[in-house]
Amino acid sequence: MHEYMKIVVLIKQVPDSTDVKIDPKTNTLKREGVAAVINPFDVYAIEEGIRVKERLGKGSVTVVSMGPPQAMEALRDAVAMGCDDAVLVGDRKFAGSDTWATSYTLSQAMRKIGDYGLIICGKQASDGDTAQVGPGVSTHLNIPQVTYVKKIEHIDDKIARVERMTEEGYEIVEVPLPALITVVKEINEPRLPSLKGKMKSKKIEIPVWNAEILACDDKKIGLDGSPTRVSKVFSPPPREGGRKFTGEPEESAKEVAELLKNIVIAG
Repeated sequence: MHEYMKIVVLIKQVPDSTDVKIDPKTNTLKREGVAAVINPFDVYAIEEGIRVKERLGKGSVTVVSMGPPQAMEALRDAVAMGCDDAVLVGDRKFAGSDTWATSYTLSQAMRKIGDYGLIICGKQASDGDTAQVGPGVSTHLNIPQVTYVKKIEHIDDKIARVERMTEEGYEIVEVPLPALITVVKEINEPRLPSLKGKMKSKKIEIPVWNAEILACDDKKIGLDGSPTRVSKVFSPPPREGGRKFTGEPEESAKEVAELLKNIVIAG
């Protein structure tokens, strides 16, 4: 019989890809009042958390998100899928956090939850694409991490054995618990919310944990506590039209070779 396991899934609400806006003063993404969705990779993390609980036969899945009040919508969607409870990490002091400050703040939330066995994240967020927050959380907590997990082969109350995707194939890694993993979309097929889940998500009370509740060091949170800053945001220039070669194949090949030769010399 497996021991009771507390599973935590970290999710992020991101701007809908069709509605991304930048604050010109801070050079950070505008989140309040912007159409948003659960970060696509995090949906797979939610599903895997639920599957681990089902596999073990008992346990709980807590979903946590750091963001403005509207992130409650993402948390309720996760509860509708099957998570047991949810927490919003929210405070105006957290605004403008880079990946380091974000991972510090979320690690403080993990410490408050306590006694977790497994933390699951999506491999990266669609808005920042850094893939740094999950590993950052594990570093702050000083627990093992495995990234790009495509399958959990075995898990009990002491260890997890997983397949980790690489460019050449995959690695099998065994890690002691508690640990943090980030998952790729190949790991599962997310379920749709159930009617029972939707009813629960509407009624559940979701606590908001601010900087004071989490005992955060003010020097490590928000814009002022972020060691990295975005100095400038701009759209890349439009791509110029290419050159079309319409002559005979042999003649065109010579022209292309000469053109490439000149580019190499100029470079």
